[in-house]
Amino acid sequence: MHTTVTTVTPTHCPYCALQCGMNLSVSAAGGGGGGVAVLEREGFPVNRGALCGKGRSAPELLAPGLRLTGPLVRDPGSGQLAPAGWDEALDRVAAGLAGTRAQYGADACGVFGGGGLTNEKAYALGKFARVVLGTSQIDYNGRFCMASAAAGQQRAFGLDRGLPFPLADVARTGCVLLVGSNLAETMPPALRYLTELRANGGRLIVVDPRRTRTAEQADLHLAPRPGTDLALALGLLHLVVAQGRTDEEFIRERTSGWEETRAAAMAHWPEQVERITGVPVPELREAVAMFCGAGSSMVLTARGPEQHAKGTDTVSAWINLCLATGRAGRPLSGYGCLTGQGNGQGGREHGQKADQLPGYRKLTDPAARRHVGRVWGVDPDALPGPGRSAYELLDALGSEVKALLLMGSNPVVSAPRAAHVERRLRSLDFLAVADVVLSETAALADVVLPVTQWAEETGTVTNLEGRVLLRRRAVDPPAGVRSDLEVLAGLAGRLGVDRGFPVEPEEVFEELRRASAGGPADYAGITYGRLAEGEGEGLFWPCPSASGEDGQGGGHPGTPRLFLERFGTEDGRARFVAVGHRPAAEEPDAEFPVLLTTGRVLAQYQSGAQTRRVGSLNEAAPGPFVQLHPRLAARVPVADGEPVAVVSRRGRAVAPARISTDIRADTVFMPFHWPGEGRANTLTNPALDPTSRMPEFKVCAVRLEPVEPGAPVEPP
Repeated sequence: MHTTVTTVTPTHCPYCALQCGMNLSVSAAGGGGGGVAVLEREGFPVNRGALCGKGRSAPELLAPGLRLTGPLVRDPGSGQLAPAGWDEALDRVAAGLAGTRAQYGADACGVFGGGGLTNEKAYALGKFARVVLGTSQIDYNGRFCMASAAAGQQRAFGLDRGLPFPLADVARTGCVLLVGSNLAETMPPALRYLTELRANGGRLIVVDPRRTRTAEQADLHLAPRPGTDLALALGLLHLVVAQGRTDEEFIRERTSGWEETRAAAMAHWPEQVERITGVPVPELREAVAMFCGAGSSMVLTARGPEQHAKGTDTVSAWINLCLATGRAGRPLSGYGCLTGQGNGQGGREHGQKADQLPGYRKLTDPAARRHVGRVWGVDPDALPGPGRSAYELLDALGSEVKALLLMGSNPVVSAPRAAHVERRLRSLDFLAVADVVLSETAALADVVLPVTQWAEETGTVTNLEGRVLLRRRAVDPPAGVRSDLEVLAGLAGRLGVDRGFPVEPEEVFEELRRASAGGPADYAGITYGRLAEGEGEGLFWPCPSASGEDGQGGGHPGTPRLFLERFGTEDGRARFVAVGHRPAAEEPDAEFPVLLTTGRVLAQYQSGAQTRRVGSLNEAAPGPFVQLHPRLAARVPVADGEPVAVVSRRGRAVAPARISTDIRADTVFMPFHWPGEGRANTLTNPALDPTSRMPEFKVCAVRLEPVEPGAPVEPP
């Protein structure tokens, strides 16, 4: 007779930046076998028990048949990946990196990370690149997420945190202006805050070129032409000034740079903005009336306005609207960014971004280098300087960067101009990939290292609110799988660094606390013990002292709301930034007369490397599609469900047409979760924002062509 032992572990979803709380129930039978089930965790404040289909099905990825269970190395004879032992695999990776460094120099070794890595992994990866390899060439796919919002917040507020207030405040404000976010599909449990907002008498304005499930909830839906969000924000600020709705006392007491910004806005009169955006002047006036008529208001942006070659200026324009109306630095008001990736916030705070050291310190700051150098036990002058941004790093593969260690990212699907990036990856002398699954990028590697995933490891993540959370290990990984920390420790030892790379997450976090102390993202007061207390609600950074360290016995409570007394600049004032509209990097013309924009769908996540392996999610969203207006479909011509080719200057993609009046007639939409012939990022433009280095994913010029069923797809 066998007994069954069930354990319940509180943890967090492995997907988006909500980091929804969940409980994992693990049943282990005495005779072997067992099962993992997701249970609601109603006490966690962000999602209050609610989960989307991705979160509920996440345990399916723990099954051995869906994920990697042992290292793979490429056989030089057959050219195929074959099973190998861990010693052989790590020896191959170390030899590839060491040989490249010896032949070409340290900067010929690149490191590419991911926004899904825990804080501990992101910290260790940045340290590995700079201390073990001595390379400046490290960045991560979070550069493709909220880099423009981060840059805009830094120059306005002196500090970047996705939301400067808890998500729950959204339901209590008077008006939310939601720009370029389809929250109902990308973060479904957060939709309740918009529903509660309206139930409380608040108003919702949604800016999106498509009538999405989120836009259907709005009191006012503005549908601008893709690439014109900057003009839209300037037009709204023009009306605020013209109607005398500015908060002069707030501007005088808490900001600087208003006169230049005011002049820039007044150059964008409403009729001009209507011609640029396609949004009628009466709708512009209605938006201003809603936003300014409420006692408190928020602007929340997502990738829609941010993933542009002018994304930082666009974010600045929306921040300017908040500052001019006194909707910042006050309760229930402000600008916030809806971070996309699970640890997109923490992932860039602790060193895997090309220009940053732990604690959100600048790599070019001598004081920051001294502080981190002391923690790491290295000469600060030996630390390399800033390296290439994500796309620039990928573009340099095979030419200046000869070997790459990649963790937790799938750029073959997710990078702009993806066919070119795939060719660059294939041109490397050596590629090693650490991942949970054999992604399209891992399939190109010389060595594939299978690593633990969310339920098999303990570690911290930082959600979109700046709330630091503790994910707990609930199950044991397969015998052939190791953690990313073990991988880095094994490689460091083989490359001559025997100390400084512990494999226990809490030990890594303790070092991270010291490295971040005194920095903008100060985690010094956060400990695993504090994160595990009570309902495990987490702590908001900055949190500079733990229990007993503040001289008063109790630890710092964390900072749920930023900027209520002063902004993060040297003088405490928020800075207006004068910006002007400019066209997209690639506007339609006679050869490519249509605009393409891209995004996500409810059942899939990012590059789909994990969600495309889950049966229920594939049933809900089995493949790519091209959403287009009936008038545009008639011109192609193409009928609903028929294949249609979308062609840009960078390549060609083919997917079934989905004809709908929910999109502008001059625009098509493709989700970017799939590889192969329907890969949307084959088409996208890698033009970069000069400040954030964000590629222009959200708009490019294309043409549409009919496709005969069964016709071969031209290679990109």
